[in-house]
Amino acid sequence: MKVMICANLAKERSRKAAADACAKLNEIGFLPMIEKQYENIIKVDNAVYAQTDSLITDCDMFMTIGGDGTILKWGQKAAACNKLLLGINTGRLGFMTSIESGELDTLERLRTGEYTVSRRMMLDIEYEGKGNYSAINDVVFSKCRYSKLPEFIVSVEEYEVTKIRADGIIFSTPAGSTAYSLSAGGPIISPDAQCIEFTPLCAHSLFGRPMIFSADSEITVRFSAYEDSGVSLSIDGNDDMDFKEGEIIKIRRSEQQLSIIDINGSSFYKAVHNKLMRPLK
Repeated sequence: MKVMICANLAKERSRKAAADACAKLNEIGFLPMIEKQYENIIKVDNAVYAQTDSLITDCDMFMTIGGDGTILKWGQKAAACNKLLLGINTGRLGFMTSIESGELDTLERLRTGEYTVSRRMMLDIEYEGKGNYSAINDVVFSKCRYSKLPEFIVSVEEYEVTKIRADGIIFSTPAGSTAYSLSAGGPIISPDAQCIEFTPLCAHSLFGRPMIFSADSEITVRFSAYEDSGVSLSIDGNDDMDFKEGEIIKIRRSEQQLSIIDINGSSFYKAVHNKLMRPLK
């Protein structure tokens, strides 16, 4: 089994976890594969060092070392080539990761097959005239800084569902329900569910509440400006894009899925209990 190590090895904590993970992979007979740019940063016995594109093509699975942000970065590539991804958490919350950096002995289960695979729904975003994108977590529409409140218009199958003045709106996958949407008052959804979550951001309304749409829905988003109010669009927390009045964006379930390895069993619910609920007890 050839395993591509996906981490920011410029960080000390990631370097140590990567070195330990590679040692464990060697021990169980797997082949670590590392980006060539890190060859002088980390030395691993029996590892393959090559260019990123070559590793993506040749590997059998991705192993991210970091937090959920690292999974979002590499998950797009894993989903595009239909390969498994295992996350090792060295970040803060790590809802999408399978194990902590201190649990590397459990990698033995990769050899014995003692693991499950969670298929995570993704979103396709069609920005008319601009391009097509995909999201693992969420699509966020936000009013620009110092802008007046825009009025967002959300339609499903050409039926207008809501027209709401707000700082922004979020459309998230079940996996993304524990990210920005959670902070905005949205519910936590099991990551294996199939649906699209809609969450308003600071809506100027008594009725601005989250909604759950069927995963089969095609959602259309546009907005009406007030005194030249501006809106930006961000996908999985990446750099903002300008979204102009009169433009239309369509959101639907993607045919791609992110396949995440779960070694410990119910890693998501353990993360919810340990990282969200426990501090309240």
